[in-house]
Amino acid sequence: MHNSTPLERRIDAVAHALLRDASERGVRAGLVEFAVFVLKQAWACIFGAALLAVIVAARLWYPDDAVLARNDFLTIAAIVIQIVMLAARLETGREVWVIVLFHLTGTVMELFKTDVGSWAYAADGVLRIGGVPLFSGFMYAAVGSYMVRVYRLFDLGFTHYPKRRLTVVVAAGIYVNFFTHHYWIDLRWVLLAAVAVLWLRTTMYARIWRTVIRMPQLAAFAGVALFIYLAENIGTWAGAWSYPDQADGWHPVALSKLVSWFLLMIISVVLVTLVYPPRPPTTLEAGPETGESARTGRSDSGKS
Repeated sequence: MHNSTPLERRIDAVAHALLRDASERGVRAGLVEFAVFVLKQAWACIFGAALLAVIVAARLWYPDDAVLARNDFLTIAAIVIQIVMLAARLETGREVWVIVLFHLTGTVMELFKTDVGSWAYAADGVLRIGGVPLFSGFMYAAVGSYMVRVYRLFDLGFTHYPKRRLTVVVAAGIYVNFFTHHYWIDLRWVLLAAVAVLWLRTTMYARIWRTVIRMPQLAAFAGVALFIYLAENIGTWAGAWSYPDQADGWHPVALSKLVSWFLLMIISVVLVTLVYPPRPPTTLEAGPETGESARTGRSDSGKS
């Protein structure tokens, strides 16, 4: 696996040993590929899944009269999860910097959005900045953790990737619009069109086990946005935060939020490319045993 951690290399070696004699065709081979796909996705989500599990557990079992406020408990739990990730070397040093950047950019947006009433947190606890409990930044960090981990776990490669300087401009515009649309014209649809134009021709290649799959990059963005939207519904149900229209009782988050999460994916992807520049899929067609490359014949990718 590209730039994998020591633990991931050990897991990969065990998987190779167990699956070395697995059939390359038929139902069993398909089931192996599917199982590896699910396990890699689960491993990529480990930080976010752990944090979401703590949020749900706090909703179900954390006592209302506890000395430690629930929001403070969630913040401490998020810090512990992050420390474990680092101590167990489940994240590389370069990834930590991008995750910190996710944390900071997310916290700044949280401060603004809660101030203008876009959503709200329970007003308990002392580990907070204004109306924003500190665990909220870790939710953005969880997205960052997933994005950087999925890149190397699936050895992602791209064809027709747009120029990175153009993606930075669009991502910056998206981030600014999250603030300015409260006071000026909402440009989200213009930005959505810009995203479509930039990434329309881009194809993403991902190695599972023996199989390399490919899909339109825009479809991958939409899939991740849907996944986060589902996680957001769990988070609001668990009372981690709420939207104004949920004040009288929980109900599913408005589908319009999918557009916001889709645009957030662009910011996430651009930040990840600062750590892992997009590369062509020419080295992805390797068999898992040999590591030899079977060229795809396509070498075009975005360069800054």
